[in-house]
Amino acid sequence: MDNSTVLFLVPVIALVLDLVLGDPKWFPHPVRYLGMVLDWYKNWVKSIGKSNKIMGGVGVFGFSIVIWGVLKVFLAIPVIGVLVAIYLAYAGLALGSLLCEHKNAVALLDSGKIEQARAAIAELVSRDVSELDEAGLRKALAETTSENITDGFVAPFFYLVVTGPAGMWVYKAVSTMDSMWGYKNEEYKEFGYFVAKADDVLAFIPARITGFMMLAAGRIMKLDWQSAYDNLITDANKTESPNAGWAMAPAAWLLGAPMGGKAVYFGEEKEKPVLGPEAGEWSSLKLKRLGSLVMTTCILSAVLLDIYFVMVWASGVAH
Repeated sequence: MDNSTVLFLVPVIALVLDLVLGDPKWFPHPVRYLGMVLDWYKNWVKSIGKSNKIMGGVGVFGFSIVIWGVLKVFLAIPVIGVLVAIYLAYAGLALGSLLCEHKNAVALLDSGKIEQARAAIAELVSRDVSELDEAGLRKALAETTSENITDGFVAPFFYLVVTGPAGMWVYKAVSTMDSMWGYKNEEYKEFGYFVAKADDVLAFIPARITGFMMLAAGRIMKLDWQSAYDNLITDANKTESPNAGWAMAPAAWLLGAPMGGKAVYFGEEKEKPVLGPEAGEWSSLKLKRLGSLVMTTCILSAVLLDIYFVMVWASGVAH
């Protein structure tokens, strides 16, 4: 049995490992090392005084090519390539850790440990949460949990089944660069220009898969599916990002609580469009249902993509 035959099981194995193991803090993760390399590159570019926009683009293209080439070499090695594929596929998914962090923050809020919850939520978001009350913290948690469905699971899984582990990690590299360089402030608006565009393009299809699979999950869970269906496209297109609203909007409508509004980023207040119904709050019950909605959405997305993968794989084997 060659590598290509064995590799069709990799997405399933990776999903199971991610849900069972999550992302242990003690275990070295490729994204942490990638982040260190990207930070070094950014500091080097600043030190040589080159054009930030040009060198940001060079970084996106260069790192993508190197990651693709190096991983393709390792993945082609008999037996070892399969083990590398399983590890990279597992490490590239973040559903387990997303659900764990969401559940932990909800538990802290429910037990009245507001400052501990604030610290936990601050690690998940880029906004300033220092002045938020409990209701604000709950809404911030709901927003980041729903928004991260695409980046944390659906998009990596999409590229895993369509392009293999090498393509998955090109996406992960671009997503990591965007999370580090994609801010529209003075320091990064030039340097992060190309990576922000690249991330928007790469997440375009996965984001829409997320939105429609969330509708399906909402119907299965007997949530307010009709409101979500009626407002999905309109609300999803309100956000500055072409992709973020495709997970946030259906989650807001399905669970009957708004997202968006005022938020502070790097000391500046920003008025974000309101998604979902204008009334309603993110209660403990709604946050718990959000966790279930995220799980159901991701499982449905995985099933859809696995069906595609098996069909393509079976067609290749038949020929």
